[in-house]
Amino acid sequence: MAKIFCVANQKGGVGKTTTCVNLAAALHRAGQRTLLIDLDPQGNATMGSGIDKRSLKNSVYPLLVGLVDLAGARVSSPSGGYDVLPANRDLAGAEVELVNLEQREKRLRNALAAFHDEYDFVLIDCPPSLSMLTLNGLCCAHGVIIPMQCEYYALEGLSDLVNTIKKVHANLNRELKIIGLLRVMFDPRVTLQQQVSAQLESHFGDKVFRAIVPRNVRLAEAPSHGMPGVVFDKASKGAQAYMAFAHEMIERAKTF
Repeated sequence: MAKIFCVANQKGGVGKTTTCVNLAAALHRAGQRTLLIDLDPQGNATMGSGIDKRSLKNSVYPLLVGLVDLAGARVSSPSGGYDVLPANRDLAGAEVELVNLEQREKRLRNALAAFHDEYDFVLIDCPPSLSMLTLNGLCCAHGVIIPMQCEYYALEGLSDLVNTIKKVHANLNRELKIIGLLRVMFDPRVTLQQQVSAQLESHFGDKVFRAIVPRNVRLAEAPSHGMPGVVFDKASKGAQAYMAFAHEMIERAKTF
């Protein structure tokens, strides 16, 4: 059975898409059958996987409204090797249409049910808001990976996200839990970041991943080439950090 994880944070610009794309590629390189689901209408994870969102025949949008199944909508990332359920601007319309559909929070969960045996990991890139799309992701996931920068505002947003996860766990998905916090865009030269990192470790304990992703230019350059950073420059510090994170995820996934 596939382990399904949302990569979520209600704060924008914290590296959710970068984490999703690079973790998917790193898991594939580690021999795991991986599906990346792009639930953001901006389609950045789709483009970062080397797929042109403007020429899609199908996407996550018709899947959510019941027009196609996963087999008809998924494509393979030419650069990363993993499967992608892509997204484009059409997905913005799903917000309105889902309101009137039965089991609107569980459309994605129901669509994935028949394909669990085909993957080891399913990663869901959520938009930076608590929308019906994010709710669909949280309702079908076993857990949430929270990428965050070690800054004061990130701590403020983290408490909101934890409360949201608790509400979804209580009302819609009893399996949902926080898998871990991933420190991204980390600069050890900044004292504040070291202090926030230490706060996270003392408060969340083993929920904080050992892997730390540094601020890295090669990771930022990779999407413009339609590649995950772990493929674009395997030797970069960012790529090595995501490979270490992937191996940590494989180990952690064995415990539930």
